[in-house]
Amino acid sequence: MDYVLMKGNEAIAEAALRAGCRFYAGYPITPQSEILEYMSANMEKHGGVFIQGENEIASMSMLWGAAAAGARCMSSSSGPGFDLKQEGISYLSSYNLPAVIVCAMRYGTGDGEITAGQDSYWEAVRGGGHGDSRQIVLAPASVDECAALTYEAFDLAEKYRNVVLILTDGAISQMIEKCHLPQAREHDINQFDWTIGNHKKDDPKNKVTNLDRTIGYEAAERYLRNKFKTMHDQEQRWEEFMTDDAELILVAYGISSRVCKSAVRQARSEGLRLGLIRPISVWPYPEKAFAHAPEGLKGYVSVEMSLSAQMGQDILLATRFRKPVYACLTTLNLPTAEGIIDYCRGIIAGAHQPMEVL
Repeated sequence: MDYVLMKGNEAIAEAALRAGCRFYAGYPITPQSEILEYMSANMEKHGGVFIQGENEIASMSMLWGAAAAGARCMSSSSGPGFDLKQEGISYLSSYNLPAVIVCAMRYGTGDGEITAGQDSYWEAVRGGGHGDSRQIVLAPASVDECAALTYEAFDLAEKYRNVVLILTDGAISQMIEKCHLPQAREHDINQFDWTIGNHKKDDPKNKVTNLDRTIGYEAAERYLRNKFKTMHDQEQRWEEFMTDDAELILVAYGISSRVCKSAVRQARSEGLRLGLIRPISVWPYPEKAFAHAPEGLKGYVSVEMSLSAQMGQDILLATRFRKPVYACLTTLNLPTAEGIIDYCRGIIAGAHQPMEVL
């Protein structure tokens, strides 16, 4: 594996190319534009196709065609651009097609701000498009994980014939740090029997259409339920840090989790026993990480850059409401270790109330 210094967005793009991605269609928007720029500069040398669509919707339609042909394909966006991709994600899901989509979150409703943020969480993990669909959603917390998770995302997409999302944030996307790049490989576009290409002259042609129109509603429902359950049971990923004797467990992903790890170390040196659960998959949410709470645990603290404690709801569901869940929210500002510790001391002192489901 090569060892390099890269920006998070560049690591995502390079890992995609090394995974055999040979079609990218997207549209520039901060803070993910370096992904598009990197693909523009490097896709041709790999023999692939780069297209900057006239908008996000057109780019997703192009992606649909590449996925139907069996290509490893990717698009990326942020904030309001990710909103516009939701219909395309729904169509990919309904046609049972694999693809990788990157959302580099920025903060704010509507156009929002050109800053780091984590408030596209609901849109990613609940499925922002219409109908019943589930996407595996992976949340890197380092540049190294940007590369590793993107590389693996293509395998997962094809394993389940499903969309896989890489949910990063503006801080991780723009961060520059060491990165181990995976080994480059080629992808055989003709290896699958369901694609619209790779047919001899007299072979019947494949049609890629809605799953319920291909195998019928009842069969499609059974298939999707089984697929989503398998993904839920087998693809939960997380990291635990000093949770065995914690009196409060922080729960955070992306850039917030890195600050939380520093907060845990600092709090321990001050006599406050904090721990950390870091979801790596935010769908399926790592419910297994919450199965056994340490004795004396007073509750969980969702630390996130959102206004509405978006991930807090998943913590409540994962814990089955057995322990209180608090929300330390920093919206468009990066959390600080000191701020997290102060908030946790306030919980112990009774100054903060558990979160409600809004």
